[in-house]
Amino acid sequence: MRKAILVILDGLSHSVAEHAMGHLHAWCAAGRGAFYRLDCELPALSRPLYECILTGVPPIDSGIVHNDVVRLSTERSIFHYARDAGLRTAAAAYHWVSELYNRAPFHAARDRHSETPELPIQYGHFYFEDHYPDSHLFADAESLRLRHDPGFLLVHPMNIDDAGHKHGLDSSQYRNAARRADILLAEYLQRWLEAGYQVLVTADHGMNNDRSHNGLLAEEREVPLFVLGSAFSLDAAARPKQTELCGTLCELLCVAHDKPLCRELLK
Repeated sequence: MRKAILVILDGLSHSVAEHAMGHLHAWCAAGRGAFYRLDCELPALSRPLYECILTGVPPIDSGIVHNDVVRLSTERSIFHYARDAGLRTAAAAYHWVSELYNRAPFHAARDRHSETPELPIQYGHFYFEDHYPDSHLFADAESLRLRHDPGFLLVHPMNIDDAGHKHGLDSSQYRNAARRADILLAEYLQRWLEAGYQVLVTADHGMNNDRSHNGLLAEEREVPLFVLGSAFSLDAAARPKQTELCGTLCELLCVAHDKPLCRELLK
């Protein structure tokens, strides 16, 4: 049985990922990973793009068209497909993910730490402050992995996006937040791969110098995708799309689905 971890580094522009993620690029340089550029769907906003990544459906079709649409998704997500195939699902993520797939609106006392086998995200740690430390978030994710052995795990830290909103794209704070996330990944990535996980690291959207994102600028729309694991082709010619990540994850997990996927990414 294959297992997969999806890491969404919220707000990470491709231009910064090109130079700030030394550990991830070391895997690629060693021929054990690959690095791609994706164009995020529009609008370049968080909640619509969580939905897009996790369901394969663009915002204009999903109806999650801005961050204040607080309701459950009406689409089938990777959590649904994995759970229905008998895999355990887990997420350490911002509370909007819980609102999309488990319960809406989010009530911290009920939903922050959740064990809900009947819901799409069966095991979760959800946070609700953008400055919640990435170090804590990765520890939350690793706790879920060790306790529940999920077939699919979402890891979603927010500090890069938070630094971008406070200081902008061209700031030491934003770049250093990306570097810190890469160092945190260095703590966990080897053990994830040794445990048999296929790992994708991407972002929902980028960031601009106005300390925001929503439009057509390259720094807002262009996001990274790193892939690591034995199931990937590492084909430099592959051209994955953000709408294909859900289907590609389903293929990795060998679960039935009806989503578009990037076959060139896979062996």
